Amino acid sequence: MSVSEPENIQKSPQKINSHNPVDLYQDYFQSPSTGRAHEEYAYQGLLPAFPNVFYGPAPVVEVHDRGLEAKTRWNGGRLAQRAGVKIIEITPAIGTEIIGLALNTLTEEEKAELAAMLAERGIVVIRDQPSFDVTQQTEFVSYFGPLHLHASSGVPAQGDLPHVHVVYKDSSKKAPPSAFSKLELWHADVSYERQPPGLTTFKVLTNPPSGGDTLFASAYAAYDNLSPALRNYVESLSALHSGLAQGGKDHLRHQRRPPIETVHPVVRVHPVTGWKCIFVDPASTRYIVGVPKAESDMILKYLFELVATGTESQARIKWNVNDVGIWDNRCVLHAGSFDFWPHTRHAIRVMAVAEKPLSVEDAAAAGINADSREAVEYKRRGWDRIETAN
Repeated sequence: MSVSEPENIQKSPQKINSHNPVDLYQDYFQSPSTGRAHEEYAYQGLLPAFPNVFYGPAPVVEVHDRGLEAKTRWNGGRLAQRAGVKIIEITPAIGTEIIGLALNTLTEEEKAELAAMLAERGIVVIRDQPSFDVTQQTEFVSYFGPLHLHASSGVPAQGDLPHVHVVYKDSSKKAPPSAFSKLELWHADVSYERQPPGLTTFKVLTNPPSGGDTLFASAYAAYDNLSPALRNYVESLSALHSGLAQGGKDHLRHQRRPPIETVHPVVRVHPVTGWKCIFVDPASTRYIVGVPKAESDMILKYLFELVATGTESQARIKWNVNDVGIWDNRCVLHAGSFDFWPHTRHAIRVMAVAEKPLSVEDAAAAGINADSREAVEYKRRGWDRIETAN
């Protein structure tokens, strides 16, 4: 496998024990892996480490969305025609489960179809992928775009895998409930990047006997739940997304990129579906640009609560060992459930960089006819409108 080196890698002057899984790591949501460092463990090389390197700012890169190459709609395409493959809709609004499919056997046409499926369904869970190792996961994701490099998260202790984000928590650390609200757990991954990730893969290595689920919410549905007047208003807004908290001094993690803050549209348009979705999240979005603070706080609170309380447009994923979750980080938010202490949860995540978020105005300039998911569904069914209960 050949993975291009990050640009502008430099040694940092900060002193840290490079590639040591037991480096200090003051974070509520992940463990320092001290409980595994001196025992036999099947995934010892994939425990989190914090290397002493500096990548410099993330470069702006060109991306091409493979979903645009799909020749058929996902529910009538080649994946569904494969012998032994079962495709299950988790909820009408979000989520699909696939059983009997080996990810490492997909053709390019099927990968494009999967990307289109993700653009519509948000999260797809492919069950039972034991042979889909970290090398194959990396090669798979790199087909969909340049690999994302996280500024501070743990990377595998062994091997040169800077693009692999290690998700690890064991009995050595329990997240105190007073440290955060459940609302603050909802996020789109690193939304503060100039080009936040699109396709995201999550391979489960070790799973607790119960708990450790991930909740996903449709950002399309959050937009659809707004009144027409409020839709028009929020489409005109931009918000600041900040990575300063992730790179703050309260963490003892080494920072491999300088912390960044970026302004993105509050409503972005997906380039494959043309659907509008809310693009703010409690974890990273700090304020709406150009409006009074009280107004910004009010609008963001309402949008955050739409996501967190919209149970009709959420999917709760219960993981099994060797499952692979793939989601489109542009059109879903997610939240982990930290309910599995004292058990261990260990997964690896690899993400592909996507386009700079498109506002409705940007999409129009690019020739994309932006619309709501709901409106498109009405047109597919030949409806002008739908009656709602009073």
